[in-house]
Amino acid sequence: MTITLLPALAAAFIIVLTRIGTMVMLLPGIGENTLPARIRLSLALLLTLIMLPGVRPLLPIDVNKPGSLVALLGSEFIIGLMLGMTARFAFSALQVAGVAIAQQLGLAYAMTIDPGQGGQAVVVSNFLTILAMTLILVTDLHHLSLAAIYDSYRALPPGQLPATGDMAEMLVRATASAFSIGVQIAAPILVFSVVFNLGLGILSKLMPQIQVFFVAQPAAIILGVIILIGVLGVMMNVFLGSMERVLSTLLSG
Repeated sequence: MTITLLPALAAAFIIVLTRIGTMVMLLPGIGENTLPARIRLSLALLLTLIMLPGVRPLLPIDVNKPGSLVALLGSEFIIGLMLGMTARFAFSALQVAGVAIAQQLGLAYAMTIDPGQGGQAVVVSNFLTILAMTLILVTDLHHLSLAAIYDSYRALPPGQLPATGDMAEMLVRATASAFSIGVQIAAPILVFSVVFNLGLGILSKLMPQIQVFFVAQPAAIILGVIILIGVLGVMMNVFLGSMERVLSTLLSG
């Protein structure tokens, strides 16, 4: 390698880092805010160094055309953002499920700091999020995330930005799927809530002298938590299956 190769090599490194860094900051398991920014940046730099030899032949780099380099840099950022957001939307199904469960159990006002995104969220969502991040690492789903980063160059080569309509459709489908999976995860608690409230309505008609509200709230929380513990394994299996499908979709392009 001579000194004349350095500008092209440096440009290739920055362009590859743009897509990989954007995806690393968004992918579930490896892009959580609980990980310090320096660790995520170090991971992005390490992955760039590992993938650069295989990706560099795909890069249409011309150091004599700065405008084309800027355009290529922008397209790589957009591709990384689109793919990362698709996986992040799938992960947000737990937020949908947590809010639905908390509302049915009367825990909607129990707010704590979201360990994944840093804002406030209901305590049930935070519990499901922490559990999901642990399961993603334990079941090696983060390996699929890393493989998706590399395979994204095969599905979306550098310099070939997808059509705006295709990107919008992909993100809309990811958002719809997140709501669908969130409702499926919360379905046992939703069914319990319907049956429980129906029973309370019948009880209030049969025995109007009973203060149903004072009995219902503690009973809903206790029974709901027991049911949640009982079906937690099934709920997490549904979530992990949806995450695996999303990451496999990114792998297959």
